[in-house]
Amino acid sequence: MKLPARLVWLLLLIVAFVLPGAPPACSGTLDRAAMEREFPAPLMVGERDDKLPIWPIMKQAAGSWEVIAYAFESVDFAAIPGFGGTPPNLLIALQPDGRFMEAKVVSHHEPVFLEGMGSGPLFAFVDQYVGLSAKSAISVGRANARANGAPASTVVDGVSMATASTRVINETMLASALAVARAKLGFGAGRSAGLKVEAKQDGFETLSWSELLSKGYVKRVVVPNREVDRAFADSNVSNADPDSAERPDEPFIDVYAAYLNAPSIGRNLLGDAAFTKLMGEIGPDAHAVLILTAGRWNALGENFVLGSIPGRVAIVQDGLGINARDNAVERRGAGPAGMPDGPWSILRIGGEAGFDPSAPWTLSLKVERERGQILTERVDREFTATYALPESLFTRTRPASGPSWTDSWVARWPELALIGASLVLLVPVLGRERGIVSDAKTFSWFRTGFLIFTLGFIGWYAQGQLSIVTIVATIRAAMTSRDFSFLLYDPPSLVIWIFAIAALAVWGRGTFCGWLCPFGAMQELVALAARPLKIRERQVPPALDVLLRKAKYVVLAGIVVAAATASPLVDPMAEVEPFKTSITLFFLRSWPFVAYAVGLLVLNLFVYKAFCRYLCPLGAALAIGGRLRLLDWIPRRAECGSPCQLCKVRCRYGAIDRAGRVDYAECFQCMDCVTIFHDAQQCVPRVLAAKRPKVRLTTTAEAAE
Repeated sequence: MKLPARLVWLLLLIVAFVLPGAPPACSGTLDRAAMEREFPAPLMVGERDDKLPIWPIMKQAAGSWEVIAYAFESVDFAAIPGFGGTPPNLLIALQPDGRFMEAKVVSHHEPVFLEGMGSGPLFAFVDQYVGLSAKSAISVGRANARANGAPASTVVDGVSMATASTRVINETMLASALAVARAKLGFGAGRSAGLKVEAKQDGFETLSWSELLSKGYVKRVVVPNREVDRAFADSNVSNADPDSAERPDEPFIDVYAAYLNAPSIGRNLLGDAAFTKLMGEIGPDAHAVLILTAGRWNALGENFVLGSIPGRVAIVQDGLGINARDNAVERRGAGPAGMPDGPWSILRIGGEAGFDPSAPWTLSLKVERERGQILTERVDREFTATYALPESLFTRTRPASGPSWTDSWVARWPELALIGASLVLLVPVLGRERGIVSDAKTFSWFRTGFLIFTLGFIGWYAQGQLSIVTIVATIRAAMTSRDFSFLLYDPPSLVIWIFAIAALAVWGRGTFCGWLCPFGAMQELVALAARPLKIRERQVPPALDVLLRKAKYVVLAGIVVAAATASPLVDPMAEVEPFKTSITLFFLRSWPFVAYAVGLLVLNLFVYKAFCRYLCPLGAALAIGGRLRLLDWIPRRAECGSPCQLCKVRCRYGAIDRAGRVDYAECFQCMDCVTIFHDAQQCVPRVLAAKRPKVRLTTTAEAAE
């Protein structure tokens, strides 16, 4: 077939002449008129900043105009590519206190939200940021995370089947907001600077409890009852604590805080064994802070749950709240002599929080009082203390900065481990022709089980369905941002992409299409389940079959050209794949898309895997890449094709011609022909040789010699 080779040259020409001339970056699209539509009267849009694309939003108060927010487009400050290959663009209005006044989607190309679930869930996701603070470490939880107890001020509900896309949106929201905050609001200077600070592990000094206090390594915060009463004096709960009035000079707050990563602090407080164990538990780049209560007010709260974020204690640095979560540990020994006995917690601060332990930080303690039993009124006041350690305890390095995609890999390591194990299992099975492949019955069970795993785990659970959309996104990224980091936000898909591309050089297209494609597995399993119906498969006439096989290359060329020319048709054209409907969205989609996907499954019962053979643009791209294959790995005999036609007849994909040659671009690596080759009961030349012992069989490789 000559068409694929011609298409290779076409794709190379596109890459050579179109992509290098593409614009290197994205920029905002909203002008003053658009901003005024977003912020109508009584608000007023001020003059755009002369240095940065930021618009002040003003409101009249006491006869003058005051700035109540700064509006901007995220793409101007954090152009992080999404899974469509281009950065999502968000309209954000940030108030002077760091809270989001407005958050809207201006544009996006996230495949799962385009003609999939629709943009509604994305709009609802972004709307959750209104009222939240950029000073908080906001993270994306699971769907309905807030309803299940996640703090509404630091966690936004995720969207099922769009985990990676929502992580990109969250990083875009926070990174752009912090950039504007640094420029206009005076906070966040230390966040996202790429600074890595670690406690030195040498130079340990044995210190007593009193010495730890005198050096400032342990910070004591004492607030007497009278100061707490004074803080609540102007509220309706000023007399809610009679004990304070009776003993005004006694401590109400008596709390100790200590940074544990520094050995001279952590080892002295916990002991060698407990300190070593703790450092192993929190992991690299993370930090641990001890909070110990000695007074009558419990800093953790009476209903505190291990592993949660304390509601009464907060760690703040450079005006930003640091996400500090209880590490859920039991008390590890009595500590040094003189250390008070009281409730305590070890808070873990992840490396992604941007926390600098060598710089001063603030311990914030929130005291809450309430009045009334039916309509309870609650009032809280904040008491703070500064904690600072000498820089000599730390090493400071500044690695290259970039988008934080590591969370996805850490969170999904169990899935990645299982996928990796399955690939490790698959390689020797496919590579050893005389292993399990040579036993038809055993291999049949193995293949069926692996296809079930591919559909159920790789496809529906891990959402690892590869798609032409990734190729489109890569082209778009090359045309705009030249940033391909979006691929890192979907670890399962990236791992399978790497394996599939590597397999092209060994086996060709068939490894992915025949073993790792969830929709391909779905077609095979549907055909297997429909066997009792005894539906007879139809053979496509040879001339028509040859013509139809070229169609997928035409579809691929159309999509690639549309992507390279930034045509708006590229997203609708990519819907030729039913993957989004059947795998990503579990058929929960509008009826035309469901009817199309189901129709392909039904067609598969009559023309086996017709979509894969005739329409799939991803299969066409892999078939082109498969021409880099180093080996003709399927064994053949001199008798294959002349006179024996058994493998040709049995090949349901039509990948073997009358001469016995294998068309690797159309081979799905089902291994049926390899099984027949090694089966003395099926292989016709072997059956005949057994009847005529003097006949010696030769493989095609031997015949060539």
